[in-house]
Amino acid sequence: MPLYFSNMLGNVKIVMVRPRGSGNIGSVARAMKNFGARELAVVGPARTKSFWARAMAVHGRDILSEVQSYASIREAIADCTLVVGTTCRPGLYRSHSQTAREVAPKIAAAAQTGKVAVVFGPEDHGLSNKDIEHCQLLLTIPSHPDYQSLNVAQAVVVCMYEIFLAASEPAPSAQLKLAKAESVERLFDILRPSLLKIGFLNPDNPEHMLLALRRIFGRGGLEERDVKILAGMFRQIEWYVNGGWKVVEEKERKGIKIK
Repeated sequence: MPLYFSNMLGNVKIVMVRPRGSGNIGSVARAMKNFGARELAVVGPARTKSFWARAMAVHGRDILSEVQSYASIREAIADCTLVVGTTCRPGLYRSHSQTAREVAPKIAAAAQTGKVAVVFGPEDHGLSNKDIEHCQLLLTIPSHPDYQSLNVAQAVVVCMYEIFLAASEPAPSAQLKLAKAESVERLFDILRPSLLKIGFLNPDNPEHMLLALRRIFGRGGLEERDVKILAGMFRQIEWYVNGGWKVVEEKERKGIKIK
């Protein structure tokens, strides 16, 4: 296996959000082992030492033994440069989802230079709208309309298969080194109050537009330098709406050049 191929697959991080059954954690570990992914994160309790987790992991027990547990999605994805959520449900926030086959090349490309999180929701209802706020892309697996919901381990198998195929293609030219999710989340911490104050966001449903912005930023990808520029711009907006406009007007009145 070429080194770049192995490295790309090793940069794919599977994130399980509030899994209900420990057996599924083991099954996911086994699926990851089949396709070369090595890092499994669990948001919520990770019952990795249970009988069913170990039994279902089979030869993926080494992955199971290294599972990291996090209190929130934000913490679990902090070191990732691309975050892909999975969904089978329709809805306003999910209308821009793409198939696993369409998203897999984007995951493989981003995994050349950084970690990529593929996020799977609870077995009973999947990711909530609040969960997908952290995702730049949404992935869906086409299935029969009579029963569209896959078991989480089955979904991981399908996604990893598509990523495996995409990663097995000749390595494309070097990709941009994208900013980590931790930096992007801090950017949105700054952006949200600024956009609320200038009336750009609907205060009753600010997440609708914020999700659109995440999608726009995620489409092209943000480098660390981009994040710093945008953060500085939104801090300046916040300064202006919090009274900085008075300083600007006073300088203009006196003919002082604004810097």
